[in-house]
Amino acid sequence: MENAQGTGNMWLEEARATFKLAWPLVLAQLAQIGLSTSDVIMMGWLGPEFLGAGALAHSFMFFFLIFGMGLVTAVSPMMAKAIGEGDEVSVRRTVRQGFWVCIAFSTLVIPLMLQIDHIFLLLGQEPDIAALAETYARVGAFQFYPFLLFAVMRSFLAAHNITLVVLLATLVGIVLNIIGNYGLMFGNFGLPRLELLGAGISTVIVHSATFLFALIYALALKRFKDYNLLQRFWKPDWQRFFEVIRVGVPIGFMLMAEVGMFSVAAFMMGWLSKPELAAHAIALQITAISFMVPLGISQATTVRVGICHGRRSPIGVMISGWTSIAMGVGFMVFTCMLYILFPGFFVQFFLNPADPENVAAFNFAVTYIMIAGVFQLVDGGQVMAAASLRGLSDTKVPMAIALFGYWVVGIPVGYLLGFVFEWRGIGVWAGMALGLAVVAVLLTIRFSQRDRLGLVRYG
Repeated sequence: MENAQGTGNMWLEEARATFKLAWPLVLAQLAQIGLSTSDVIMMGWLGPEFLGAGALAHSFMFFFLIFGMGLVTAVSPMMAKAIGEGDEVSVRRTVRQGFWVCIAFSTLVIPLMLQIDHIFLLLGQEPDIAALAETYARVGAFQFYPFLLFAVMRSFLAAHNITLVVLLATLVGIVLNIIGNYGLMFGNFGLPRLELLGAGISTVIVHSATFLFALIYALALKRFKDYNLLQRFWKPDWQRFFEVIRVGVPIGFMLMAEVGMFSVAAFMMGWLSKPELAAHAIALQITAISFMVPLGISQATTVRVGICHGRRSPIGVMISGWTSIAMGVGFMVFTCMLYILFPGFFVQFFLNPADPENVAAFNFAVTYIMIAGVFQLVDGGQVMAAASLRGLSDTKVPMAIALFGYWVVGIPVGYLLGFVFEWRGIGVWAGMALGLAVVAVLLTIRFSQRDRLGLVRYG
């Protein structure tokens, strides 16, 4: 009885610790998605055509942004493990080379983003949509540098249980984004009316501001003085640089596989009609907002599991992992009910149903939101299981699982149902839901088998 009570206390303490670490990260993720949500809402004010083009451009760029984010996410379990081992030098090396990886990746990818109009034409999008998308990407492509650098700082601060400043930086960013969009997109405050180009400029400014905010805070804090984060910044540390890449590339491909499925779905919607493309963008944005909660918890999960892993505690790994999975899926049960019962309530924030031009897109979006409610459950499960495995630096097999679930199951089934069986957008969304379900089940099974697979075997 005493042992059962002690175990129960361990679970309760872990839930408290995870929640304490996670809630500012959750709010920061919600604020982060608020940046793109404010973009989508304001693009909708310009009209459905601008909304479809801008959302498509953002979806395409985010496909590569998320890979870069996966690359630098490697610093989170690496730092957490080093902190668990008490190795301060390793933490410093990881942060610096995380910055190097960000800069190298962004420099390689930005030229591709600047060719977005040509790429969209090759992918079968209409010329006017491709041209509008190019105006957003012309400047918006340069968000790669600050966006990814901020991700490194966020991981560094979270690994030290400092998450409120991440939230504050992101909240400041969303306010700046709304003001910037209002001025640059619509020609207010004496600024020129730049429409989608203005949205791209505002995005770059905001991500730069949030990164500098987090960096200056970390450099000014006394407890981090010994790290000397930027001292001899240009001195190469190739061993740690390639270690970040080795751990990060599978994470990047895993995240890219999921986002890529949604990006391909957006292109398939573009083949159907402009109203269905706009509706897809709205439904995706709404579901992305609720996904930020388990995503924020998952960032805390990687840290909690990583620290237990560094302390060589298999019981700690088990409790921290399953606690987080329960928290993430539990929240998604709530959002599933909301999306099934009240889909129109959420869509009306993006499109006015009283406007005749918006009726078709509004009705499509309502249908997609109801379907999305169902896959909220499995989406929460897969991100939590993946984060638990990431805390163990287990990234290669989860990457293969993600590629299989999203690209072998999700996309082909979506195409089959949407175009061969002529379910159109409903079929595309059903395929995505099936892909998410496959990944969630396989990753959860892998975490449950961590002992047998040798992921927590300590000699």
